[in-house]
Amino acid sequence: LGIGQSTCIGIGGDPIIGTNFIDAIRLFNEDPDTAAIVMIGEIGGTAEEDAAAFVRDNVRKPVIGFVAGQTAPPGRRMGHAGAIISGGSGKAEDKIRAMREAGITVCLSPAEIGERVKEKL
Repeated sequence: LGIGQSTCIGIGGDPIIGTNFIDAIRLFNEDPDTAAIVMIGEIGGTAEEDAAAFVRDNVRKPVIGFVAGQTAPPGRRMGHAGAIISGGSGKAEDKIRAMREAGITVCLSPAEIGERVKEKL
């Protein structure tokens, strides 16, 4: 595709993390060597929705997003403590909606990410 990455950060979905999406996106937004930002989230929690609000209000670079776990059944733990849909929050469709409303280009499959990035550059 002729594109590459300057930096990749794995945040994870555990309840206690060192860096969150907003911290990372803020740094990428300020980095002159970053032309676009890819945010890959997952079910559970509200970090992606919080990041989408930050993107909407603060980021002018293109942001491409993907939410893993779109077909996960509600209430089922999917690998670790953070990836569980409970209490009506953390659903993939809510995250996707928030991302789209913030102007983030959302991919429904990880196979689309490279092409969407290329389109935005």
